[in-house]
Amino acid sequence: MTNIWANYRFLILRRFTQISLMILYVGGNYWGWNFIQGNLSSSMLFNFVPLSDPFAALQMFAAGAVMTTNLLVGALIITIFYMLLGGRTFCSWVCPVNLITDAANFLRRKLGFNQIQKKQPASRSIRYWMIGLSVVLSYILGVTAFEFISPISITHRAIIFGLGMGWTAMLVIFLFDLFILKNGWCGHICPLGGFYGTIGKVGLIRVDHDADNCTNCMKCKEVCPESQVLFMVNKTSEQVLDGACTNCGRCIEVCDDDALNFSIRKLAKEKNNENNK
Repeated sequence: MTNIWANYRFLILRRFTQISLMILYVGGNYWGWNFIQGNLSSSMLFNFVPLSDPFAALQMFAAGAVMTTNLLVGALIITIFYMLLGGRTFCSWVCPVNLITDAANFLRRKLGFNQIQKKQPASRSIRYWMIGLSVVLSYILGVTAFEFISPISITHRAIIFGLGMGWTAMLVIFLFDLFILKNGWCGHICPLGGFYGTIGKVGLIRVDHDADNCTNCMKCKEVCPESQVLFMVNKTSEQVLDGACTNCGRCIEVCDDDALNFSIRKLAKEKNNENNK
C-alpha cells in the first residue's frame, strides 16, 4: 500500500480533485448545494464569489459582449490563482478532458505506439496560434468562438447535465490521442492549455531537478505529457520554469532516484543569476 501511494500519490490526488469538483458541480446544479454552481466557464462559489474562465472572458470581450462586474472579477480571481500556482495546473488537476487523454496515453505506452511514432508530426506551438484564431474569430463572428466548440466545455456540461452528445467529443479526443498524435489535444492543439501555460510562467510551484541524483533512466520523459520541459534531465540541476509544464507530478512519482521534486520557485537565485550576467 505504501508503494502504491509513493508511486501514484499525485495521480490519486489529481483524480480525487477532478472527480470531487464534478460531484460538487452536479450537486450544485441538481440539488442546490451552494459550494459551487455553474460550470468551468462561469461559476459562483458559496453563492458569493464569482469564478470565470479568463480565456472565455477574453473571447467575450473580442466578440463585443457586455462585460459584467462579476465576469471581470471572476476572471481576475482565476487568473491570479493559476498565476500563483504556475504552469498548466488547470489542465492536470481540474480539466475533465485530462482523464480521457491520460487514458489514451496510458494505452499508447502499453501498446507500444510511442516506439512506432518516434517523431511528433505536429508542432506544440499550434495551441498558441489557436489562441489568436479563437480571439479573431470571436471578433469577426460576434460569439465566443472556442467556447462554442470547446471539447472541454462540452465534456464538462455533458457530465453535469447528462452526457448526450458529450460522448462524441470524448471519443474523438480519445481516439485522436491514441492513434494519431501523442498528447495531441492537450499538448498541441488546445488553446485553453496554451493560455494557462502563458499566464502560468510566473508561478511559484515548480518541479525541481537534481542532476547529482539522476541516473538518466528517462522514466520521467516517458510519462511526461510535455517532455520537452525536462530538457535538463541528467544535465543540470535546475527548476522546470516552462509554462507548458502541467505540474501533474508524474515525473516525480516514477523517478526512483529522488532527482525530481516539487519546490517553490527560486526567485532570489534567479535574480542573482541575472545580476551576475
